[in-house]
Amino acid sequence: MAIDDFGAPGRETHNPLIPPAYDLVWTLVAVGGIVTLLGSVAVLVVTVYRSRRMVARGQNPLTVPEDLAYRAMQAQVLGPVPTREQRLAELDDLHRRGVISDDEHRTARAEALRA
Repeated sequence: MAIDDFGAPGRETHNPLIPPAYDLVWTLVAVGGIVTLLGSVAVLVVTVYRSRRMVARGQNPLTVPEDLAYRAMQAQVLGPVPTREQRLAELDDLHRRGVISDDEHRTARAEALRA
C-alpha cells in the first residue's frame, strides 16, 4: 500500500465501504450534541443566576412553592369573608378593650355597615 492509496494531504478522500450519507448523519449528530450541550449550560447558568438572586432577597430557592402556598393560605384575600355581624362584634370588642378610640370605632362601624 502506498501513501497515495489514502489520498494526498489536503485532498478529501472517501472510504467506499461507508455510504456518503453517513457523513451527513454524523455531522448532524455532532451539531445536535453541541446544541444540547450549549442548551444545558444555558439552563444551568440561568438556574444559578436566579437562585443567587433569591438568596440575596432572603428566599430559599428550594422551597419557593411551599413558601408561596403558605403565603396564599395566610392571605386574607383567600380566607373566608367575615359576616357583617362578625365584623361589628370584632369592632365592639376592640373598642371595649381600648384598642381603638371612640372616633375610630364610629368610623369603622359606619364602613362595616356600608359594606
